[in-house]
Amino acid sequence: MNTNFRMPARRFATVAAATALAAGPAALAGAGTAHATGDQGHASAVVLRTGLDVSLLNKTVNVPLAVALNEVQAPQSAQQTALTAKLDGVDGGQPFTVLAAEVADAKATVTDGKAEASTNLAHAKLHVPGLPLLSLVEIEGVTSKATCEAGKTPTASSNLVGAVTVLGKKVTVTAGGPTDVKVPGVGEVRLDLSKSATTSRTAAATALELKVSVNPLKLNVAEVEGTLTLAKATCEAPAAPAKLSEKPAGDVEPQGGPVKEAGLAETGGSSLTPYLAGGAVALLVAGGGAVLVARRRG
Repeated sequence: MNTNFRMPARRFATVAAATALAAGPAALAGAGTAHATGDQGHASAVVLRTGLDVSLLNKTVNVPLAVALNEVQAPQSAQQTALTAKLDGVDGGQPFTVLAAEVADAKATVTDGKAEASTNLAHAKLHVPGLPLLSLVEIEGVTSKATCEAGKTPTASSNLVGAVTVLGKKVTVTAGGPTDVKVPGVGEVRLDLSKSATTSRTAAATALELKVSVNPLKLNVAEVEGTLTLAKATCEAPAAPAKLSEKPAGDVEPQGGPVKEAGLAETGGSSLTPYLAGGAVALLVAGGGAVLVARRRG
């Protein structure tokens, strides 16, 4: 989307209305909740995110369509089966369905030592403005999962189940590269399947990413361009616990080994030995004197 585009205040209201309609109670369950970051770990999941520009026939500007379905941050979960949005100037301002699905789940959790996120989307149809009867894409099922555990290598995976139909045409999508679908008079869609990335502490998996460029010329829509992301999961591992040292910090031996008491260490003595020895001598002397006095009296 062109970030230099200056939108009138009414257009900002349009985007806000679309986002509010898209969220729904379940998707907003975690709104306003601070998520764990840094050493505590982090996880997030989203079933659908759109970043589209909709050009209208009787307008000179684009109307952005930026909505998300079931976008959650740890430790949240959400479920919603339909996403409805509304754009001024499209079909007389009537709401239209962006995504309809039998299952649309997103989960994100962070526990001691582990962060995990997952998504599941089944029997879904995705629409864009101007194409009310023709689905942009239909899928039987997609899933994604990212797991980040302290001290272990993060993992990210996604899976596409069943057939994919794009602009009414069944296509075969592979992980080896993008798939381009062109329909004369309607437009084209590029699909990227199973994108994933990992680092030493993070992981991200996207089941399906679509780059869209269609020109339906219906319902006052001249062109729709942008990207759509289906079933994305990300995580960041909590920091690994610090290892305890083998010896307490205060027990540091001088270089060369422990210091011996001069003249005593070799015989097992200690610093108290001279005093103990002195006491014993005094007792012997006192005892000897008492014996001598007793003999003289006798």
